[in-house]
Amino acid sequence: MTATPIPSETPGGPAPESVADNLFPPAKIADTIPLAVHLPVDARGIALGILATIALVFALDWAQPFLITLLLGILFAYTLNPLVVWLERIKIPRAVGAGMVMAAVICALAFGAYALRGQVQRILVQLPEAASKLSAGLAKMRSGPLSNMNNVQAAANTIEKATSQADLSALPKQRATHVVIDQPTFKLSNFLWVGSRGVLAFIGQAAMVLFLVFFFLLGGDMFKRKLVRLAGPTLSRKKITVHILDGINDSIQKYMFMLLVTNGLVGLLTWIALHWIGLENAGAWAVAAGLLHVIPYAGPALTAAILGMTAFMQFDSFSMGLLTVAASLAIATLVGTLVATWMTGKFAKMNTAAVFVSLLFWAWLWGVWGMLLGIPIIVIVKVVSQHVEQLHPVAELLSE
Repeated sequence: MTATPIPSETPGGPAPESVADNLFPPAKIADTIPLAVHLPVDARGIALGILATIALVFALDWAQPFLITLLLGILFAYTLNPLVVWLERIKIPRAVGAGMVMAAVICALAFGAYALRGQVQRILVQLPEAASKLSAGLAKMRSGPLSNMNNVQAAANTIEKATSQADLSALPKQRATHVVIDQPTFKLSNFLWVGSRGVLAFIGQAAMVLFLVFFFLLGGDMFKRKLVRLAGPTLSRKKITVHILDGINDSIQKYMFMLLVTNGLVGLLTWIALHWIGLENAGAWAVAAGLLHVIPYAGPALTAAILGMTAFMQFDSFSMGLLTVAASLAIATLVGTLVATWMTGKFAKMNTAAVFVSLLFWAWLWGVWGMLLGIPIIVIVKVVSQHVEQLHPVAELLSE
């Protein structure tokens, strides 16, 4: 008896389903097989990358004074370079134009300090009286009726004292030994010496920044041309280098313009608010608020705290202090949320989380200087990563 073969197709119709198809339908097979993607892991490359990152962080921390001075000089040079270029267009040599711009900046700073010297002197004269008022106010608060937390703390101290006495009564009596620890006394001469050293270091760093700015302005496009030559012999590498340098130049100039607009607006609105409240030396406090607003997050908070204490000591009223704090925070929030966010989004187009994480990292590494320079550094990193193929993931993480 011979087996009749099953035809693969039926005439005029589709082929019948096989036995395997009936037992394991394709859809069910796809559902039962888990999907897995096997990615090759380069353990050696990852380890080397981690070690290189740690070494870079230690190098940035070790070279902090030099790098901060260099970055400040580059930022100010990029900011003032358009003025020197404009002077060159009207037939003024670059060396003369750079000297004129630097002289104008120094004269503007000197004139501003001279105009505010009276208010600053009054603030310094009022410091002892303000300190005494603040200490009296704090003593008055402590001498008031006990709150619930004070009552709980007093009860806990009483129980702890009774327990200690019970434990001591159970021990055999021994001769008590008194140890006297000499507390280090405060010496005004040491404090003044440390303060004078800090002031001299700041003046020296400021002088170095001014010299760097002048030499960068004097050099002009010299460093740009040298970097283009060092990029390589191919035309594509030179074009990429030119695009990177132009992008950095444009981003830094827009960022510094944004700082100028926002800090000037904060100073103006603060002066109007303090003048309306009636706070003395409103002009000096407004300038301080504008300068401190350069520091993200911490600057406005410090300004609000200082203005609140000043208002409390002048009016001897907590309500006036709270009103001043609320006005300062409202101005900083309004300008920072609307104006600064809109302008930053226009020129940088970075997501807020990336900016905040960058500020946290640079503040941890360099402190206040890190908060000042964190945003320009991350803007430069974004510009470079956009034009380098290997760094495109970094640009994607930083962009909106």
